[in-house]
Amino acid sequence: MENSTIKNPVKAIRAKCISCMCGSAKEVTLCGAQKCPLFPFRFGRNPYRSQRTYTAEQKAAMAERMRLAREKIKRESEKKD
Repeated sequence: MENSTIKNPVKAIRAKCISCMCGSAKEVTLCGAQKCPLFPFRFGRNPYRSQRTYTAEQKAAMAERMRLAREKIKRESEKKD
């Protein structure tokens, strides 16, 4: 992945960690440099960010939007065939 295309800082940290480990994502998992300031972010996630919680209504609305989007994609692909 080219660094100029990365927009998210946490994803840029992930790319740096992979680069530091000679391109091996498995080595990033095994990294022992716990004093590195990037260490908590090495998996491409911010460990300090709280996880979102959704109500049942929000989950239902998201599921409905996803269903409609999938149907739209299916219809468009059928038109191309």
